[in-house]
Amino acid sequence: MGVINVLDKHIAELIAAGEVVERPSSVIKELVENSIDAGAKNITVEIKNGGTTFMRVADDGCGIYRDDIKKAFLRHATSKVKTANDLDMISTLGFRGEALASISAVSRLQVITKNENEEIGSCYEIEGGDEISLEEAGCPTGTTFVIRDLFYNIPARSKFLKKDVAEGNAVSALMDKIVLSHPEVAFTFIRDGKQVLRTFGDGKLLSAIYSVFGKDFAKGLIPVDYTLDSVTVKGYISKPINSRPNRNMQNFFINGRFVKTRTGMAALEEAYKGSIMVGKFPSAVLQLTVPYEIIDVNVHPAKIEVRFINERPVFDAIYHAVKTALQQGDERKQIHFKENTAFNEIKKVNPFNNAQAVFAKAENTPAEKPIKPIERIEPVLKNSEPKPYNPFDELDLKDEKPKPVSIDSLKMSDSSNPFDIYSKQAIKRNSELENKKAEFSKQKLEKAEQLILKATQQEESLPKQEITVDDLTAESTETPIETEVSKEEVKPLKENSENKTDNNDALTELPKEQTKLRFLGEAFNTYIIVEKNDNEVLIIDKHAAHERIIYEKLKADSGSANVQYLLTPITVTLDKIDYDAAVSNLDMFAKCSFDVEDFGNGTLLVRSAPQYLAATEIADCITEMSGYIASGKKDIYTEKMDWFYHNVSCRSAIKAGNKSTVQELMDIAWTLEKNPQIKYCPHGRPICIVMTKYEIEKQFGRL
Repeated sequence: MGVINVLDKHIAELIAAGEVVERPSSVIKELVENSIDAGAKNITVEIKNGGTTFMRVADDGCGIYRDDIKKAFLRHATSKVKTANDLDMISTLGFRGEALASISAVSRLQVITKNENEEIGSCYEIEGGDEISLEEAGCPTGTTFVIRDLFYNIPARSKFLKKDVAEGNAVSALMDKIVLSHPEVAFTFIRDGKQVLRTFGDGKLLSAIYSVFGKDFAKGLIPVDYTLDSVTVKGYISKPINSRPNRNMQNFFINGRFVKTRTGMAALEEAYKGSIMVGKFPSAVLQLTVPYEIIDVNVHPAKIEVRFINERPVFDAIYHAVKTALQQGDERKQIHFKENTAFNEIKKVNPFNNAQAVFAKAENTPAEKPIKPIERIEPVLKNSEPKPYNPFDELDLKDEKPKPVSIDSLKMSDSSNPFDIYSKQAIKRNSELENKKAEFSKQKLEKAEQLILKATQQEESLPKQEITVDDLTAESTETPIETEVSKEEVKPLKENSENKTDNNDALTELPKEQTKLRFLGEAFNTYIIVEKNDNEVLIIDKHAAHERIIYEKLKADSGSANVQYLLTPITVTLDKIDYDAAVSNLDMFAKCSFDVEDFGNGTLLVRSAPQYLAATEIADCITEMSGYIASGKKDIYTEKMDWFYHNVSCRSAIKAGNKSTVQELMDIAWTLEKNPQIKYCPHGRPICIVMTKYEIEKQFGRL
């Protein structure tokens, strides 16, 4: 008996449906692409509960004839391919004829449509692949699909669907790609009764980018328009200064179809080499137009991957297009200083002609009557602090031109020379200051001599006996004496303690000497060089050490401390996939001292961040974290948190090459000395290298 069975039609349809329909976003993709192929200029998409219970796609395209409605839901029924040669010249988004059959097999579907040449429309209902009814209906030209209860007849598939929020965000991400690929179509996206996206359909790509990613992203773009051989590249790229920490904002469209192409990504990043920081990635929305015969779109069930007959022309076209746009559009910022008009007016005018009027205009004060020299000197003699001397006060400003002054007229008597007054008062003040200093020094010296004499008398009055540790630490019943002991007075005591006497046993009970660290310097603004206990030299990587210290502190605090609250919250625009991952894991950001809120439509709002993190790094840190969650293969909470701590500590630590103070460097060295278990940075690199005195002397041949 044979073991090979021919599957039932219903089972075969369910299996085939699994290749096309994976989740609600797959359904929306197939239906919207059909609407675009039908020539629609306005398309409305509505979902509820992430699309699991309700989806609606309405367009104003050409519609479906009543005679073709039932055929449209048969497998491999299509109006876009007739012969084998048509597969080599596919210019439409859909062509296999599997979408409607697969969708109707796993849902309850209703279609209302009317062709422009018909007077009355049609309403067709089908559930699980079985026809329910076909009736006449009044409707405008176009097609409306309503899908309810996706996977209602396949519980095994429905349980693998994610939460409604995640499925809704997947649909939103798909709509973003479709909007960018066809800016000539006006799209409206309604989610749970709320309109979240609307485009004008004016055919301008920048308008579509503005609607999808917002103003901040759109204003930092450079236009691209380039043709090489038969490949045309149009769109926008980001300025190097607006780079991002991941590739999630790189969008490529080939002949109006969103695709994932490694060739395009490699060409884009190669063109940015030398213009962008290492570890940063450019953003782009590029539309490629290539001949249909050099591309194969029939290599993936979802049609998001393509294959080129020759990838080199595509690579070269993208590379040269981006390189040319960077050279022409990335201009240096210029700083314009505000001109000081008052200063310029003063420079233009000769101060000896009309000096007082110029100063009055610069200070916005009315001109005063000129003061004679004798009237200026008399108040000076009466006051303790003389008025600063101004040579313009000596001029006779009534005349248009200054009178010629002879040498003899400049000679002044001692009684009328203001400089003599200054010099006499300065000498008097200096004399008083010297007298005060001498008096203060004398008093201080006398007080010090009295204290030393008193301490000496007290020491001589004590009985000659052995001094133990208890005697030194015991509380004295006598009145305490405030005294200042110099280093010379401490020295004999230290020498006596080192001698071998009868009180050696008592001295051994003293605490051991603490570790001594002496700062020697810093090499290359990166490596701290410290001498330890006169026996070792430590070479410490300051970035790796500081990174590990922050990492350990974050893990110990678990985000409960070290928070800086932002005066102005920071908005972070994300790809919808990253946005969904971030919204689903807001508690993980809180564990890392981030206060992140869902701001809606692909945007996060950051209200607080770790105090170690610079304000300019916050947006990149949130973007990188969100991308990590979205691309993580293992949904392990501790693994993600550990990566978060790595990321925050790396960005917050002192960078190699930055200048640091001696105090900052020694704080790092002492922290490592108090925590000997810290040996490696979070990335596994060593923190400290130890060179002993023995090893150094051995290298120099001293041993």
